[in-house]
Amino acid sequence: MSASWKILAALGVIGVLFWRLGYGIKAYGSQMTPVKYVRTGGVFQYLTKDEIKNTLLPLVQGGVLAADMQAVHDAVAKLPWVDNVEVNRVWPDAIDIRIGEKTAFARWGENSLITGQGGIFSPRNVDQFLMLPKVSGPQRQEQKVLEIMKGVTTALEDQALILTEFAINDRGAWRIKLASGMEILLGREDQLKKLQRFLRTLPILGPEQADAIAIADLRYPNGYAVTWRPDAPEIDWSKLADPKPAGDRATGGKTTNKATQNRKNGKKNRA
Repeated sequence: MSASWKILAALGVIGVLFWRLGYGIKAYGSQMTPVKYVRTGGVFQYLTKDEIKNTLLPLVQGGVLAADMQAVHDAVAKLPWVDNVEVNRVWPDAIDIRIGEKTAFARWGENSLITGQGGIFSPRNVDQFLMLPKVSGPQRQEQKVLEIMKGVTTALEDQALILTEFAINDRGAWRIKLASGMEILLGREDQLKKLQRFLRTLPILGPEQADAIAIADLRYPNGYAVTWRPDAPEIDWSKLADPKPAGDRATGGKTTNKATQNRKNGKKNRA
């Protein structure tokens, strides 16, 4: 090989070495380029940007390219109000995060909330949601309990009744509480059938008497028992039993039968 070719070969090798050295320096410098911007996208009502920033800060100290995007994603996804998250690296010095916030459908137990899809989460500000109905049920059956509660709510709304609490205990017994204060006990069998039968009788009582019910015990197979509030108005049972006008009745005036006397004494009446 001639001397000129040797010189050219040596220059080529030196050129490759300098190129690789420059590339390595550039790559290292890119990794160490600090993250100057964290751009968050989404509509937040309860999630704060400071909360996101404090979560990300320990994860982006090594530079924009050195940052582990999966770790960033997982850390943000663990925030209680985050429903879904997408994380992207933006050259040269930014991280772009798009977040979907959860929507609370009801309270779950004492310290948690539940979404419309049955997801349970426990933010710090649960006390802000006391206006939502309270739901509780067995563990790992949250979605089933929620779907039952939605059906019960629809049935009650047909009678202009507002549900404030719905619970299923570990034995499968249902309990409902209404905005009027009425508590409805449904037991473990044929709950919807019993509830529908009870709701059909409320128009017969009228709104004043219906609102005076403290507890409606629907755990009987063919009827139900009622405990009245102490301030409940007297019921003229003859008007409920006799559909004829008052002038056509053989005996006029108000009657006080055994059921009415039981109500006065704070006892249950069986319907």
